[in-house]
Amino acid sequence: MQQLTGLDAAFLALETTNSTGHVGGVCVLDPSEAPRPLDLALLTEVLGQRLPLVPVMRRKLLEVPLGLDQPYWVDDADFDIEYHIREVALPGPGSMAQLTEQLARLHARPLDRRRPLWETYLITGLADGLVAVYTKVHHAAIDGVSGAELLTVLLDLKPEGRKLPPAKEFVPAKPPNPVTLMARVAARLAWRPVQTVQLAGEFVRKVPTLAPLVSPLVGEMLGLNRGDGSVIPTTLGLAPSTPFNKKITPHRRVAFRSVSLADVKTVKNAFGTSVNDVVMGMCAGALRKWLTDHEALPSSPLNAMIPVSVRDEAAKGKMGNRVSAMLAVLPTNLDDPEQRLSVVHEATKVAKSQQATIPQGLVDDISDFAPPALTARVARVAFATGMMHRLPPFNICISNVPGPNVPVYLAGARLLAQYPMSVILDGQGLNITLVGYLGELHFGLVACRELVPDIENLATYLVDELNLLLKAAAAR
Repeated sequence: MQQLTGLDAAFLALETTNSTGHVGGVCVLDPSEAPRPLDLALLTEVLGQRLPLVPVMRRKLLEVPLGLDQPYWVDDADFDIEYHIREVALPGPGSMAQLTEQLARLHARPLDRRRPLWETYLITGLADGLVAVYTKVHHAAIDGVSGAELLTVLLDLKPEGRKLPPAKEFVPAKPPNPVTLMARVAARLAWRPVQTVQLAGEFVRKVPTLAPLVSPLVGEMLGLNRGDGSVIPTTLGLAPSTPFNKKITPHRRVAFRSVSLADVKTVKNAFGTSVNDVVMGMCAGALRKWLTDHEALPSSPLNAMIPVSVRDEAAKGKMGNRVSAMLAVLPTNLDDPEQRLSVVHEATKVAKSQQATIPQGLVDDISDFAPPALTARVARVAFATGMMHRLPPFNICISNVPGPNVPVYLAGARLLAQYPMSVILDGQGLNITLVGYLGELHFGLVACRELVPDIENLATYLVDELNLLLKAAAAR
């Protein structure tokens, strides 16, 4: 039995009738040289062998009565792997458009909280004999880095696989009885006054270090940051309104693109930036073009939220969330690609210095202190009043997740590409996540269908922006 942290449980509270709390990814595979045909039976066999290495995959949620404390992961006594692994076949010709449409439907469906919070789909019928494996796992169980670590458990370095230690028979541990559970809750509640004093003292000590992060926003709200316009802003103002910062529906659109990491590094080296700066510059240019198409380009830059892993050596190999975030300006208001990249570079330096001032444990302590009943109530009020889309704290989440650097295989089939698929919420109707693998960056875009119906155009604009930056780099 393992208790969720407050941050883990917060992802449960974010689920509504229109938003889900899981993250996912699709592996596009070439099974032509696999030792055995990749079918549902083989995939079930391979994943079944790896489950002992990832205990949370056989655990379900145990809610604490009245939401007085964070829930627990407990062994599922009725675990059935065949429920979690399914097969879908695309009709001919098995195009990428058909694949993304099917994935949009699968990604929109919530996970069953009565069971372990994951599902895997084998998708056959793709053109050229390819297959795809789509997996979704609730964000309460993993973050981006632990998701990447989970993938390394499922993938192999050779088509033949690897030798695994003998698996012990799965004997689910009995969940605690109600009396034991309430005794745990009572002990935690008894400690709450002491925890309140400790948390308040910690917060007071850290307030000066948070000032650089808060002051730009406060200054903007009070109208104190009005310059003469001669200096390009690299500090945050209020997030401007865009078509994708509105209330979402249950429907999704998905788009994928891959670009050469060597091309991105060519731009990076020419302009003295980082790979992530180039990615942010690509996103700024693509979003500017899309917003212009829709006659919705704000005069001020967008605000981007960039998840940051704070997973240390002690947390490696463990599930759950170890994340912080930094906010950075996304200069969609500038029409020159080089200038956009320059501003992104300076803005991320500012964001990194501000993010570094946030104590790693402070967010965890605050989120863990609030009981789930209160967290859920606050979330319901925020969604019901429209706060999330009327006053969005940022416009878009852009996440860069590390991936394997060598050829890898799943059930004997060679991995060609892995496209991530993340979460959207009211006020955050568009998400861009990318994964690096074998010399390429694979972008996965997820959006509300009604807010961004032409997400394919936006994905194409990412590639167009990289080409513009390559031309600028060549000119240099």
